[in-house]
Amino acid sequence: MKKTPKLYYSIGEVSKKIGVEAYVLRYWESEFHQLRPRKNSSGRRIYTKDDLKLVRQIYDLLRVQKYTLEGARQALKGGRERPSDRKAERDELLKLRLFLENISRQLA
Repeated sequence: MKKTPKLYYSIGEVSKKIGVEAYVLRYWESEFHQLRPRKNSSGRRIYTKDDLKLVRQIYDLLRVQKYTLEGARQALKGGRERPSDRKAERDELLKLRLFLENISRQLA
């Protein structure tokens, strides 16, 4: 029997999936206007797959790539290049650095 995909996730489920506490998700809601999960009839937050994707992006920007809140806001708005573009650029720069260090050692 196939499992049907979930349409909505509770804040606790999102918290476990992402690896942050629920209060962090509520704080991010206040800092990122794009993150606005709907509330059900009893007032509990319900996150969609799009909300979950956005939370993962915010997590990546803040916790992995070490953006500031303002930097992450700008990156989500498109004010900066996409994080994946920055990663590719960073990898290229690291390769160039290793190459130049190798040349420097050979000349010394």
